[in-house]
Amino acid sequence: MERAQYYETLSDRRVRCTLCPHFCSISDGLRGICHVRMNRDGILFTDVDSRYSAIHMDPIEKKPLYHFFPASSILSLGTKGCNMRCKFCQNHEISQAFPGDYPYMRVISDEEIQEIAQESKSCIGVAYTYNEPTVFFESMITLARKIKLADLKNVMVTNGYINADPLDELLEYIDAFNIDIKAYRRDFYKKYTHSQLDPVLESLKTVRKSGKHLEITHLVIPGLNSKEKEFEELLTWVAEELGPDTVLHLSRFFPAYQLIIDPTPVDLLYRFYDIAKEYLNYVYLGNVNTRFGNDTSCHHCGQELVRRFNYMVEVIGMENGRCVACKKQVFIC
Repeated sequence: MERAQYYETLSDRRVRCTLCPHFCSISDGLRGICHVRMNRDGILFTDVDSRYSAIHMDPIEKKPLYHFFPASSILSLGTKGCNMRCKFCQNHEISQAFPGDYPYMRVISDEEIQEIAQESKSCIGVAYTYNEPTVFFESMITLARKIKLADLKNVMVTNGYINADPLDELLEYIDAFNIDIKAYRRDFYKKYTHSQLDPVLESLKTVRKSGKHLEITHLVIPGLNSKEKEFEELLTWVAEELGPDTVLHLSRFFPAYQLIIDPTPVDLLYRFYDIAKEYLNYVYLGNVNTRFGNDTSCHHCGQELVRRFNYMVEVIGMENGRCVACKKQVFIC
């Protein structure tokens, strides 16, 4: 076990974790909401240090990141635990795991991870994903420093539920973020994720102001966050606070974990795509097997820039981040 970085000592050997907005007050011998941070004799420890549940070489588009080195690959890894309790979690086997529930964890050194990343010519670096990376903050930032020194990229796929100080520390090393906005309603976050909306919005604004690459994923769940008015309020916030060039991925819901309802109708996803395009320049569809909503075109002149189908990606109309036709910046790394 590794000593946690963000916590404070309370009375009676209790500690308060200050890593995320839950600010869990943890008695001796117990764990926080993430399941992986434990109080031992008044000291907070994490039990996922350098132990991983999954490590794979993935297309960068699978994160999903469509405007960050298209057609490249990235070494993706995750541990276990999460600081949200999403009833619809797609990776609940690892994200909601208690100690001992997931027996396939294996120790992989930072040096091994860096070596694997450098073996592939198409690999641009490491992505911290699969479960919520915030809960393995200590391992992530230690590895991210080494990856940065090796002139590789760091990517964080996250729910954005993290406090300002640890996020500021990460911003020195993380090059690109994909952050979920699960809904634009506080009651949704409270009921379906056991968390709060406002800290996520603050994280999004902080990442945008930092100048780091940012893309957003929004899972469309029929009957729960699929009201057009609510969706338009979300789009208005994104366009005004983050800018109209913010990349938005609309993802199709499939029944998972504790939420067994019908999948998102494809027609609803298409409708939301059309609405989103009225507010944002770059909108994409995910979890749906179609060419529609996957290609990238220049929003200035319509020139096709990137073609995508089933993670087969071809960059055809862009050079040095600019459209080959109109020479305008297209916000693709």
